[in-house]
Amino acid sequence: MPEGTKKELVGRHKRLAFMNVSDSSGASTTYTRMTGFTSMSEGKEPKEYNRQYVDEATERTDVVGYATAIDYEFDRHTNTPVHEKIATITDDELVGTDAQVDIVSVDIFTEDAEGRAIARKRTYSVIPDTTGDGTDALIYSGSFSAASEITKGYCTTTDKWQTCTFTEGEIPQE
Repeated sequence: MPEGTKKELVGRHKRLAFMNVSDSSGASTTYTRMTGFTSMSEGKEPKEYNRQYVDEATERTDVVGYATAIDYEFDRHTNTPVHEKIATITDDELVGTDAQVDIVSVDIFTEDAEGRAIARKRTYSVIPDTTGDGTDALIYSGSFSAASEITKGYCTTTDKWQTCTFTEGEIPQE
């Protein structure tokens, strides 16, 4: 195998999620790592357009949209801004844009020598499901349902991926 083409299994811990927990939505927003989650799986839920033409024996299918959602579950911790934001939305039964969050998904396995990694940002509506499940910890669960299109870009960090800054666009090639 040529040098630099060794295949390696990507661990789940190499795709990190970060949330904007501030009230700002400017270009230099800092996103906080989403820690303490025991489940965070993304379902794409593609919308299909199926049809069969009279002159063909096979049906055709095209993907015409997505209804992306991320199912989540976390053990509630104090002094954790991400948990506090989701708990406030859930406990106070917030609706509309008050129940929306910006999440950045970062593939840190793509990090380059300059510390930049491929990322996707999207606004999600928090759809709470349950709280209090379990006897050992206060557990919150629900889903984040897509409320916007994906914005592709990259992230950088100054604190070993505890927080990150998102920049829209391709990683610059020097």
